[in-house]
Amino acid sequence: MGESTKEHLKELLASFDTAMLITRVGEQDHARPMALAGVDGANVLWFVTSQWSTKVGEIQQDRRVSATFQSSRRFVALSGMAQLVNDRAKIAALWKPSFQVWFPDGKDDPKISLIRVTVTDAEFWDNAGMYGIKYAFEAAKAVLKGEEPKPVPGVHGRIETNGNIPSSQRH
Repeated sequence: MGESTKEHLKELLASFDTAMLITRVGEQDHARPMALAGVDGANVLWFVTSQWSTKVGEIQQDRRVSATFQSSRRFVALSGMAQLVNDRAKIAALWKPSFQVWFPDGKDDPKISLIRVTVTDAEFWDNAGMYGIKYAFEAAKAVLKGEEPKPVPGVHGRIETNGNIPSSQRH
């Protein structure tokens, strides 16, 4: 596995504070914005939720989830398996003051639960910073030559973990 691709994905995920978390309800998807509570490496995401929320029941019926992240120049789309976690120590470790809006009683609120998403595959596009400059240069060259731009390492990547050790391809 390209360690730099995995590290790049980890950095990208850590740069976001919100994701669209998508659960499955039968044949339909249900998406909602969620505050990202934490990232463990490139393959585990954490979200905080109420044990009584609709998404908890959806995850109990079908653990497959997707999440998308977007800023003006960075994008990540991933799939994974969700697990509900009621570990009070982990809740305390991931607690952020901004969560007080949804949980006025703080991190000790008994209705707080965690959603742990183990990423099975992810794809990213990063047009920020040096990656964006490299891509813009390749795109300008392609326009002048009447060709498609060549892939720029780091701008686009894909990681497939199949729930185990990640493997990746750089594009």
